[in-house]
Amino acid sequence: MDVTVFPGRLRGSVTPPSSKSQAHRALIAAALSGGISTISGLADSQDIQATRRCLAALGALVEELEPGTLRVHGLGNSIPQAGPFPVLDCGESGSTLRFLIPVALLVQGEAAFTGRSRLMERPLAPYKELFRGKGISWSTEGGVLTLDSGRGYDRLALDPGEYRLPGNVSSQFITGLLFVLPLLEGDSDLALTSPLESRGYVELTLDVLNRFGIQIEERENGFHVPGKQSYQSRDFTVEADWSQAAFWYAANFSGGQVDIQGLNMNSKQGDKVIALQYWKLAKPGDAELDVSQCPDLVPPLAAMAAVRAGTTRLTNAARLRMKESDRLASVTRALRAMGGLVEERADALIIHGVERLAGGGVVDCANDHRIAMMAAVCAASARAPVKLLGAECVRKSYPEFWTHFQSLGGALHGLILR
Repeated sequence: MDVTVFPGRLRGSVTPPSSKSQAHRALIAAALSGGISTISGLADSQDIQATRRCLAALGALVEELEPGTLRVHGLGNSIPQAGPFPVLDCGESGSTLRFLIPVALLVQGEAAFTGRSRLMERPLAPYKELFRGKGISWSTEGGVLTLDSGRGYDRLALDPGEYRLPGNVSSQFITGLLFVLPLLEGDSDLALTSPLESRGYVELTLDVLNRFGIQIEERENGFHVPGKQSYQSRDFTVEADWSQAAFWYAANFSGGQVDIQGLNMNSKQGDKVIALQYWKLAKPGDAELDVSQCPDLVPPLAAMAAVRAGTTRLTNAARLRMKESDRLASVTRALRAMGGLVEERADALIIHGVERLAGGGVVDCANDHRIAMMAAVCAASARAPVKLLGAECVRKSYPEFWTHFQSLGGALHGLILR
């Protein structure tokens, strides 16, 4: 759906949805346990729906007790599973795909993965090289990835030992392996062949795994993972999402008065760094932010940079080209359409701040939830209305975004369907 956002200061209080990153991890850990876990505080985003759907395809029973609360019957006492060849529809969720490739190998020994939009085009080479080296059949045809260990159901598809991955492609590959290595028959070492980026997401993984009874030792260039561990079922409440809260920080930066509630100031979420970055950008003058550890914050940071006194460089951002959209390009196009002054580089954005965006343009949201939310908060403080094309894409991570936007006084024309 298309909407037109009219200028108007956002005021009021809002609680962001629960952390998508933490929710993925808690659901998978619960599914790998040997008991029954209750996961509460979940947002009904399309990405979390994808993880639920795929866990069910792998044989986990996932019951909805009430909106936002799931009971997960774990698989842990019966891995590997003897069942039909699973086809896992990951939707547009990169986390679901990358987390569950190793999990599916562990649980079933074979699986096929599908997805929509750009998902199956996103990088998987680190897994491909690693698993082929471990004797796993890996083939892609017609947008379907098929894996087969060839070991049948009476033997785990993966052996303990050394696993090597680059640390600068996506932390999701590392998280996927950290889910399964503790369940192997012996100890393993996950060695990183390049510096770790998005460290906060790996620390979030380690925190969730620890809360489900898994112990992993971080070392200088990777992780030592004792084998023969088991996940312990538990009740888990997912905390509010700092990644989504960042857009309300951006609204405040440009003159809004939004009270952001429900955030855990001691969270392991790496994107809580938005609170520090907000104050760095509030100081006038040129600024440079290395976003290698927080790539998802680039859209809200760009929204702030567009209206601050000075030039901002957002650097080490090459991985953003393989998100839901090429985010270096889509952020640039969106801000320029609203009157922003942006230079796009191969791995960076250079943004020259203006006092106020002119607005009056049309923004293609590029089927990217974070572009839509960035454009919305920018348009609210612009001089003239801005039309957003495909604004329903926020459902991927923040289904209530437009409801919350309007509750804060955001003026819209156009129907948003959840």
